[in-house]
Amino acid sequence: MSGIVAEGVTRSFGQVRAVRHASFHARAGRVTGLVGPNGAGKTTLLLMLASLLAPDSGSIRIGEIDPMADPLAARRLLGWMPDALGAWPSLTARETIVTTARLFDMSKQDAAARAAELLALVGLGDLADAPAKVLSRGQKQKLGLARALVHDPQVLLLDEPASGLDPEARVHLRVLLRDLASQGRTVLISSHILSELEEVVDDAVFLVAGSVVDATAAQPSTRAWRVRLAGASEERFSADAWQVASTLGIPTESVGADRGAVVVGFPGEDAAAHALRLLIEARLAVAEFAPAQSALEHAFLNIRGAAQTAPPPAQPSSGTEAAV
Repeated sequence: MSGIVAEGVTRSFGQVRAVRHASFHARAGRVTGLVGPNGAGKTTLLLMLASLLAPDSGSIRIGEIDPMADPLAARRLLGWMPDALGAWPSLTARETIVTTARLFDMSKQDAAARAAELLALVGLGDLADAPAKVLSRGQKQKLGLARALVHDPQVLLLDEPASGLDPEARVHLRVLLRDLASQGRTVLISSHILSELEEVVDDAVFLVAGSVVDATAAQPSTRAWRVRLAGASEERFSADAWQVASTLGIPTESVGADRGAVVVGFPGEDAAAHALRLLIEARLAVAEFAPAQSALEHAFLNIRGAAQTAPPPAQPSSGTEAAV
């Protein structure tokens, strides 16, 4: 089974350094999320992994293959889905998949069968004969995923695959990615929308200003939890806030509001569990008690906070660095 190993990968465009000494491991049989804001360098890193862009330094392995030394062998293992379809707008969805399959040396018969299978898999069976140029953004994303899967790759590189998808299609994508990983494939998915990644990833690689940041290195901060009492509303928030705060022994002004719910910060799950026990013992009608932030959001915000408070790196004399 094939995984991805990147060590010290760097790429600059002139004086702009997009990726800085990035190292990480995406394992086979798991979905790894590449997490970072716009401009963090995610697409540049994916392009290097896909053998479409050469790193200035560092090494990449797709399985045992160096994609720069043997791009053809790497591309036989890789399924690459860019952020935009970007090719053959005059071809139909079926013709797009058939043409891609033929480029991978499939026979006409096998290519046609593969196209029918994949278009049904991604939910484009009814649009098989529609030109790609008339497809919506979400439909083009589905077609891009189908194209990436044509040659049954063992490693998938997906750049913002959920962009433009409706809620039902997003759920279908999550199920599909989990199924592909369960078959032993390596799935690396990039997104700056953490809610898209939370329910599908096994591991996360955090990219900030072009650098991979260790989530465990950031000091844990207080995590916000939503406490909603039965019948909560904005009109009765002050009363609910007072009840929650007084029961927990904290100042009322230290709690926040979220659509009628009371927001309280706890340093960890043990502290949250203790607070819930106190609220129940006080016979408050707790209708909801849950994190206001997902675990992925919380980890990323901790990392961003640590990066912003850290001293700035020394600047090279040749110019200024920035991530793109």
